[in-house]
Amino acid sequence: MASFQRSTMFCLFFMITIFIPFGSVLAGAAYAVPRAPTVYRPSPWTLAHATFYGDESASSTMGGACGYGNLMTNGYGTNTAALSSTMFNNGYACGQCYQMRCVQSPWCSKGIATVTATNLCPPNWSQDSNNGGWCNPPRTHFDMAKPAFMQIAQWKAGIVPVMYRRVPCVRKGGLRFSFQGNGYWLLVYVMNVGGAGDIKSMWVKGTKTAWISMSHNWGASYQAFATLRGQALSFRLTSYTTKQTITAYNVAPANWNVGLTYQANVNFH
Repeated sequence: MASFQRSTMFCLFFMITIFIPFGSVLAGAAYAVPRAPTVYRPSPWTLAHATFYGDESASSTMGGACGYGNLMTNGYGTNTAALSSTMFNNGYACGQCYQMRCVQSPWCSKGIATVTATNLCPPNWSQDSNNGGWCNPPRTHFDMAKPAFMQIAQWKAGIVPVMYRRVPCVRKGGLRFSFQGNGYWLLVYVMNVGGAGDIKSMWVKGTKTAWISMSHNWGASYQAFATLRGQALSFRLTSYTTKQTITAYNVAPANWNVGLTYQANVNFH
């Protein structure tokens, strides 16, 4: 009898030890653990060169090829830069953030500037790449707003070598969507992008439509040729660098209008 009890207890113990881990696998399959958001990390430091354009007010840096409009009211301030075409990547670099420090020049200061890419520095084929044509391919070059340049070097230097690296873009609040176009064509400028700062692809969904793929127009703008009037709009976006996709639901109400900017409650990290 004692032998039977010991045998029974052993069998129960064995079943329990097998059942617990097996049960935990089932729980994991039935209840998916939320995946942590993708977090963009800084890149290694790399050598490039930097110049500046405009004056201390940075008024001439407003607008730009990325389409951010007034950089002050839209949250970018004066810490911005135009990128050479090699870096600009047909606008896919819009919104990326960089840290820079001046090196190997008597004009250097000890400061580090963090800037956002908001513009294109076009090639100047009439000048040599090493003598005036600083933004000619294949050069990696930053043409900084003057207030940003003065954080790393004296403006009298004109051009200085810099070490730079990509860094996460720290933004307050969610993504912002500035609407242009008309009733049959929606053009959206995406701003205030956190994380890697850039966008690779984008979709829009009305309350009466499926997800519609938007094509890249230029800079930080995407377009959809569709009739979306009278519908609340949601957007889905994929980061160019991290490939992470996030969805911003019900960003714009059904009575949305062009010329207005709408803010989501989600962002990249």
